[in-house]
Amino acid sequence: MTLPSWQETSVGNHKLGSKARAALWLIQEVGEGNIFTVAKLREAFPEVAQIDRRMRDLRDHGWEILTSREDPELLQQERRFVSRGKDVWIPGQAKAPSHKASITSAQRARVMQADGHLCRTCGIGVAESYEDGVEQSALNIARRQVTLPDGSLTHQLITECKRCGRGSVDRSVDLPAVLSRIESLAPLERSVLSGWVRNDQRTYSSLEVLWGMYRTLPENSRKAVADALDGTDD
Repeated sequence: MTLPSWQETSVGNHKLGSKARAALWLIQEVGEGNIFTVAKLREAFPEVAQIDRRMRDLRDHGWEILTSREDPELLQQERRFVSRGKDVWIPGQAKAPSHKASITSAQRARVMQADGHLCRTCGIGVAESYEDGVEQSALNIARRQVTLPDGSLTHQLITECKRCGRGSVDRSVDLPAVLSRIESLAPLERSVLSGWVRNDQRTYSSLEVLWGMYRTLPENSRKAVADALDGTDD
């Protein structure tokens, strides 16, 4: 069967969405097993603002596309097209899976409250200005893929600002890896982390506060601190 071109926007009476066109672009321009960059993807679809996200959506249909997180040989902006999944350009094949169902207002309110009305990726609050001063934040509810301890995959709701949501970074969660690292902590480290988790906030020791203050000092003042510490050692 001849594939439609990724440059086409429709085939007969069927419209080709950006997700379907991205899939065709992978097949026709990249090829299975090969590497491409996010820049090349955006260059191919300059009219699609969220083409990165549309390509990530292909994973919900069995397409395997690796980032540097899964493939250490890749650079941060590189992706490897490993294998194709469902033919999402065929009517009915691009239907969103069950975990893409609409989020209710009650779910949205519950998740926002549980997340402290903060983006759990960058930590910004609602309507706060970003450091670059370009815009104020707007919070959404996103679905994040989570690998559970039994190896199964699920999608859990999380608060995320629109800017983080537009990013191309894979934020899937490997829960067994997190739990494994917790198990390897020393008792004191585990106690400190437990306090941070309980308060959902990191607290800084007096030593960490002093280090932060030291980093802001001019050279001569840093030297005075170093001399004072040397005197203490004596």
